[in-house]
Amino acid sequence: MAMAPLVKVVLGTFAFAVFLVLAVFPAVPFLPIGRTAGSLLGAILMVIFQVISPSQAYASIDLSILGLLFGTIVVGVYLERADAFMYLSKLLSWKSLGAKDLVCRVCLLSAISSAFFTNDTSCMILTEFVLKVAKQHNLSPRPFLVALASSSNIGSSATPIGNPQNLVVAVNGQIPFLTFFVGIAPAALVGVFVNAVGIICMYRRELSSHLKEEEDANGEVVADDDTSFYRFLPATLPHFPRSSFQERSFMLDMQGSPSIHGNSTYFNTLRYRSGASETDMFRVPSIMLESAGNSSACSKWKPILWKSCVYLVTLGMLIALVMGVNMSWAAITAAVALMVLDFKDAQPCLEKVSYSLLILFCGMFMTIEGFNKTGFPSCLWEFVEPFAQINHASGIAVLAVLIVILSNVVSNVPTVLLLGARMAASAACISPDYVRKSWLILAWVSAVAGNLSLLGSAANMIVCEQASRAPDLGYNLSFWSHLKFGVPSTIIVTAIGLTIIR
Repeated sequence: MAMAPLVKVVLGTFAFAVFLVLAVFPAVPFLPIGRTAGSLLGAILMVIFQVISPSQAYASIDLSILGLLFGTIVVGVYLERADAFMYLSKLLSWKSLGAKDLVCRVCLLSAISSAFFTNDTSCMILTEFVLKVAKQHNLSPRPFLVALASSSNIGSSATPIGNPQNLVVAVNGQIPFLTFFVGIAPAALVGVFVNAVGIICMYRRELSSHLKEEEDANGEVVADDDTSFYRFLPATLPHFPRSSFQERSFMLDMQGSPSIHGNSTYFNTLRYRSGASETDMFRVPSIMLESAGNSSACSKWKPILWKSCVYLVTLGMLIALVMGVNMSWAAITAAVALMVLDFKDAQPCLEKVSYSLLILFCGMFMTIEGFNKTGFPSCLWEFVEPFAQINHASGIAVLAVLIVILSNVVSNVPTVLLLGARMAASAACISPDYVRKSWLILAWVSAVAGNLSLLGSAANMIVCEQASRAPDLGYNLSFWSHLKFGVPSTIIVTAIGLTIIR
């Protein structure tokens, strides 16, 4: 693509630079408006500077990606309500064999949940559980938080719904769910294993040494914060009155009538006239017991039935995706089905949807479309393309380095939007068989590149923020402590995965 006029190149590049700065640094001192507003500002500048027309800006928005993102978020909200993540978190400490076993479980659980429920959602929900597990075993939280964040990025690469950039790859590359999964899942599985081994080796001292145990003065076991612990001591045992007539005195009226407790003759007369024994007088009617029992049974089975419906709908969505049904409509259909089955106002669940993320994508689509219109990205790709041929190992290495750098500088989704079509066109010139491989390589490297630094992916930032804000469990995961592990892990896992992807 030829370069646009110089004025359009300069203005378009300036608009993209504004978007880029606010995307990487959402709270810059001179314009602290955040990523979402920054993406809209970049899009508006592209239109104001006449780099693209308003109609071109609207046409650049990919509704299928937005629909798929919306549907998966809604399904994740209902799965959270159905305690799916709570059940998954219980696997962390079930029959644990020690600290190293816990690290491996965190890695595996994070990868699996991220592959099917997106990495951001998994990290947001599992962070506090991981902190609790570390506290219960008197271990440093750092290895477990690193395991959660890094494995979520690796595991999310296995499916098109694992992270936002995979959605772009699957839709733009027209790759079916099963093809995508078969192509990357083996690399993701090996990558999670290598990542777990790396964490165990790097943090072996922290995993082998326990923190100072906290015990109460009497040496008794102290219950967890979320556990209801009750001591059955004589002073606290419940007492049940044999009869209210034997415990209290009731006056028949306000004018000095004899009390029932003090007048056995009057009480016996009442019992004789009614023809019932003392216990019969205070027996609850059987119809009331039956209705109470039915009510209790209904209240017990209703949530179980509803949770089962949520799991079945989610399973149906995954089966539909595997069978090649349109991913966007499959996700939206599952989301609407859950709203209907809930039989309640869906507003509370819809309010949990990150609409700012959807707007961020809209602004990003328009901004990158304008940047592409300047011709600047095409000229840069023409310079790099001779060294980045996908049919040579050296070319794949150059591509991987380029994707890792751009993913940490520009962010992974813009990187995929900028490079995807160009890599596919270059691969098609070599052989049509390489087209899908180019898309899968882009998905794999852009996902794993998020492990390089704490700012490399949103999942990393979520873990860091959630860990620092957790009540009574707060832990600050520093930038340098993550970078120390992230650099070697990213290089090794990326290289191993590239040899496995087919």
